[in-house]
Amino acid sequence: MRFPHEFVFGSATAAYQIEGAATEDGRGPSIWDTFSHTPGRTLNGDTGDVADDHYHHLDADLDLMAELGLEAYRFSIAWPRVIPTGVGPTNHKGVDFYSRLVDGLLERGIRPVATLYHWDLPQPLEDEGGWTSRATADAFAEYARVISAALGDRVDTWTTLNEPWCSAYLGYGSGVHAPGHTSRLEPLLAVHQLNRAHGLAIQAMRSEVKSDAKFSVTLNLHVFRPDGPSGETARSKVEALSNDAFLGPMLEGRYTDRLLETTAGITDWSFVQDGDLETIHQPIDVLGVNYYNTNRVRMSDGSDDRERSDGHGRSTASPWPGAEDVEFLNQRGPLTEMGWNIDPDGLRDLLTDLHERYPNQPLMITENGAAFPDTVDNGMVHDEDRIDYVRRHLQAVFDIIEKGVDVRGYFLWSLMDNFEWAYGYSKRFGIIRVDYDTQARTLKDSARWYANVIRSRELS
Repeated sequence: MRFPHEFVFGSATAAYQIEGAATEDGRGPSIWDTFSHTPGRTLNGDTGDVADDHYHHLDADLDLMAELGLEAYRFSIAWPRVIPTGVGPTNHKGVDFYSRLVDGLLERGIRPVATLYHWDLPQPLEDEGGWTSRATADAFAEYARVISAALGDRVDTWTTLNEPWCSAYLGYGSGVHAPGHTSRLEPLLAVHQLNRAHGLAIQAMRSEVKSDAKFSVTLNLHVFRPDGPSGETARSKVEALSNDAFLGPMLEGRYTDRLLETTAGITDWSFVQDGDLETIHQPIDVLGVNYYNTNRVRMSDGSDDRERSDGHGRSTASPWPGAEDVEFLNQRGPLTEMGWNIDPDGLRDLLTDLHERYPNQPLMITENGAAFPDTVDNGMVHDEDRIDYVRRHLQAVFDIIEKGVDVRGYFLWSLMDNFEWAYGYSKRFGIIRVDYDTQARTLKDSARWYANVIRSRELS
């Protein structure tokens, strides 16, 4: 079981989850600054003000990546650190930070993989409508142009968006993510503007970047297991909202019939203007896939006590507009600390389906990992559960490659413990433990195991 020489092993983080320095060197506020500082929005009132203080520990963190032998590092760029108000003057101190990060990676032989948007929208843009507004997508294109002009000669792969499903449906539908809106229409408006932002950004970056950099997007595509006679109907509805809403326009230049049918009671999609789908449908070099778990679904019988265990947090509002009649059944074990089931077969199924649907589209696992209740024992973290999780999912990737599916690499989530959004600091995904009081870093057993996998290119 030896992975191909060209297969890339990496790890991933996101700006707001690790950087800290939330008000330093000209950085403006994001929607997650506002959201996390709003009482009741995050567990224990936790914020990303300090997080892992990566901003001030950059060189030491880069050295840890080199020690692990990472071949690539996927990070996100904070839009409000680069253009504090979303539009207008560039903050050169912010650009300089990412320039130092990229240079530090290259000096250590690590490929930089940069994500433009991992959920930290500048607050002034949200005040003007956020992702429900066409102006935000237009502003994103200018931001993409600015940062790609600055770093484009050194970044290996550019990713436009991370998990736009979460931005749209959790941010504007159920309200468990920033900006915390609860609506049925707004998530669909956001879906379209996020899609437009992707296409506009690809166009802007291709006009600036003269190197042989690759362009991509990262989607958290869902895998649903139908349960009972109504399961297939339920799966079709929620697949339309989760997968079709982005794969359709980005890779096919259309919104699918089943998406339009599922949401017909909410909108006729007349906000899609002439030329929008052509703008969105840009060729990409690789499709990023984030995968953690699967869901069991069936149509609800209408009772008030129906199960809503979709794994995306509790809310009185649904993140599934038009499919509120779908029941998400409680997960069967074993479960991670997030309450998510462990199902490597779901990753096999997802990659197989994508390959059959888009046979010429290269794929990349851009996030996969697990949170477990880690404990420190004499300065060590013996996280065998996490090792087992990653091993089984890497086995699934290997099996798929053996069947001829073009999977280019794997990024383990996450490099370090970090701010886990509405869960605050209660969930630890990292292969490096962070003591949030002292900012001390400790390699967990999983980090040493993963380093061995990278070095040998074999599972052990």
